[in-house]
Formats: sequence, C-alpha cells, structure tokens
Amino acid sequence: MFQRLTLISVVLLFALAGCATNPVSGKKEAAFMSEEKEIEIGRKVDSEIRKQYGVYDDPELQAYVQQIGEKLAGLSHRPELFYRFTVLDSPDVNAFALPGGYIYITRGILTYLNSEAELAAVLGHEVGHVTARHAVKQYTTATAARLGYILGSIFVPELAGQGVASLVSTLNAAILSGYGRKYELQSDELGAQYLALAGYDPQAMIEVLEILKTQEEFEIERAKLEGREPRVYHGLFATHPSNDKRLQEIIDDARELKTPNPRVGRGEFLEHLDGVVFGDSVKEGVRYGNKFYHKDLGFALEVPANWRIENRPNELVAVSRDNEGVLRVILEDINRRVTPREFMLKRLKLKDLTKDGPLNINGLQGYTAIARVTWSFGRRDTRVSVIFFGDKAYIFYGTGKTDAAFSAADPKFLSSARSFHALTATEQKLAEGLRIEIVTASAGTTFAGLAKGSPVPNYPTRILRIINDKYPSGEPTPGQKLKVIR
Repeated sequence: MFQRLTLISVVLLFALAGCATNPVSGKKEAAFMSEEKEIEIGRKVDSEIRKQYGVYDDPELQAYVQQIGEKLAGLSHRPELFYRFTVLDSPDVNAFALPGGYIYITRGILTYLNSEAELAAVLGHEVGHVTARHAVKQYTTATAARLGYILGSIFVPELAGQGVASLVSTLNAAILSGYGRKYELQSDELGAQYLALAGYDPQAMIEVLEILKTQEEFEIERAKLEGREPRVYHGLFATHPSNDKRLQEIIDDARELKTPNPRVGRGEFLEHLDGVVFGDSVKEGVRYGNKFYHKDLGFALEVPANWRIENRPNELVAVSRDNEGVLRVILEDINRRVTPREFMLKRLKLKDLTKDGPLNINGLQGYTAIARVTWSFGRRDTRVSVIFFGDKAYIFYGTGKTDAAFSAADPKFLSSARSFHALTATEQKLAEGLRIEIVTASAGTTFAGLAKGSPVPNYPTRILRIINDKYPSGEPTPGQKLKVIR
C-alpha cells in the first residue's frame, strides 16, 4: 500500500516539475526553476553577498578578473549569459558561484595563486557550476523532497510532522560548501575544457590543487594550535587527493583542445596582485597578536594575552585557550547626553551593579561594574565596561563559564577595557594592515631572510614559502618575482 502511494507521489512530482534541456549534457531534465528564475535568484542573493563580504576596492584588479572570467565564459556552454566576476574583500580562501552567472573569488585565495593560468583554473571551475546548472539541480532536488513530504503527508498523515530543511538553507550549503564530488568533478572537467579553449594549459588545475592542499594542511595545523575551527576551501578540487587519477584523466583529455604555447601570465598576474591586502580587512579592523587596531573608527585595544581573537561583522570576540573565558566588545551610538554610568543603567538596562566605579582612561570617560548578564550558556556574573569615544559607546562584556573562570579572568577584562585608546601616529600605520608586495630576488635571497622583520606575527617563513609555491623546500632564483608581506 505504502509503495503504491509513494509511486503516486512520484508521478505527481514529475507532473508538477517542468523539463529543461541541460546546456552541457543536451538532455532533458526535470527542473522546478526556469532560466529567468535562476537569474532572478542570483541577482537577489548577489546583493546579500556584497553586503556580507564587501567588494574589494581595487578597480584594476576587479577589471582584470572580469576580463579573464569573460574569456572563459564566452567559450562555455552558456555564452549567452552575462557573467559577473567579483573579488570579495575577505581573507578566506574561497570561490563560489550563484545561479545565473554571478561568480565570486576572495582576495584571500588570490594571494595563494601564482599566475593568470591558475586564476583562470579557479574561475573556469566556477563557470562550470553555472553552465551545468548545479545550483538549479540542488534546488530541484530540495523542492522535490519538500513536495514529496507534502504529497506524502496527504496519503500518509504520519509524515506531516516530519521537517525538511528550508530551500534557502539547501542552496546556501551548496553554494558556500560545495556540491559534492559528482558535481565538483564535472565542474573540473568543464573548467579544464574552458581553460584549454581559452589558451591556457589545463595542468594549471593540478597546480592549484597542490597549492590549496598545502594551504589546507597548514591551516588545519594552525587552527588546532590556536584552538579554533580551520577555514579551508570547500570547492575546487577539495574532494580530490593530490594524486587523483580521475582528475588527471580529465586534464589529459582537455589538453587535446589546447593551443601551442599556452599562456601562463605570471608577470601580469603578479602585477595586479601587488598591493593587495593580506589578512584582515582594513575596514573591519586589523589584528596583531593580542592587539586590535581599527583605522576608520580610530581606536586600538588589547585582549588578554594568548586569547583567540575573532573579528566578526558586529563585534570583536576574544576567547581563552581553554574556552572558559570570553570577552565581547561591541559599539552603539550615543543618542542622549548621559554619563557612561547612566548609559549602563538606562540603555543597557543593567541592575544591581557591584564593584562599580568610574573608568576614566586615556582622556576618555568610562564606567565599569559587575552585573548579571544572559549568555548562550546561562546567566552569569559579567564584567561590563562602557567607554565613550566620539559619538560611540564601546561596551566590553567579559565572563566565564564558571564562577572560578570569571574570578580568574576579571582582572584581564578590566585590563582590556583600560587598554582602549585613540590610535597613535605609529598605530595609524599598523591599522593600514598587511599587503602583498612583489619584489625581485637577487643572489643570496632566501625565504628566511625575507621573513626577518616580517610584520606577520606567526610562521612568517612558512607563509612566504606557501604563497610562493616553495613549500616545504627550495629557495628563490636571482631575478625571480616573489610575493612578500609588508
């Protein structure tokens, strides 16, 4: 009985779904999304992506990436689409595509690439996701599942209460976390073809694979030491081991399409990379060890030594190595002419203040107290400090997951609040952040030598080797163009 009703549901699903010809395979496929709807979704989500990440402010770099992307897209299975390639202002190592031809690459991944061919390999892979309509296939699968539950619940009431992940969540997971090995491999195949047709060697895909695998291993190791989750690339080749035979077969097949003397474009790529921000965005604030500098807002502060700093869009968070202590720093507009204490009582609505008093530091007005505050892990004693700076109130919340953890960390919370000050002339330079600089190696140049005096606080030599594709061994040759961090 149940099987018969399930069959009815399946028939109804296909009756509701339309059929579309896949541009890559040429086959008719069930689809709950038209091309017009695909483009509309991409256009709407694009505005959210731009708000979330920010567009990297470098018109020449943006134009260069658009030019390379258009060359590949024009040779793809869907050349009629208008493709938009955008460099995002994010240190994350990532690239992804939205439905309808919206493709993104972060400045973070650009710093690990070493040629135009490698850039084209990343973009070509993402173009492959668009041409094969992978997001549409995910949408169709999710919609079929949702309709299946709706129809199934009509015939089998017991299914009515079972939840299905929202369509938006499904699409977000696919776009930002990859499409699974099957679709990723198909995008590799398509990207390799587009590379060859555009005059690049498809072997560049293998080169990118090796670079990103090295970066991933380093990031996982560093994240473990720093007590945080690793930030690694989800998509291009992420599902492949470095010796993946299937991927190499794809590359070999695509090389039959390539032209003699394929373009590498190392010099032009490095020229456009010169001056690109490395690490934290200047707009969001820059971290150096346990110090934090914000150029636009004009302040600096310190968090407890050896605590992990997370620079989030709306707050700065520091967490102890044992994850028992946490410090949050947020800011709010000052709308009324009140004292910091009045702000704490009226705006923050804190009650029963203890161990409170003025916190007038570095020429700024402030107030500090202990109060009960609700956190995700419960209502805890919390050190709250409010400091007025310009027309903003900077609010420090510090607590521990246990009473003992709070007592141990409270002096550190006070110290962090007292460290708040306006940027000095020297700190203004630090607040500019780190940037990639292209230099020419001379006789005797070594990565260890280049790393001496580096502003990168941890692993400077290893990072230089990785971004120049010279890890774990090898030294520069005289005349070679290198990326350094200044």
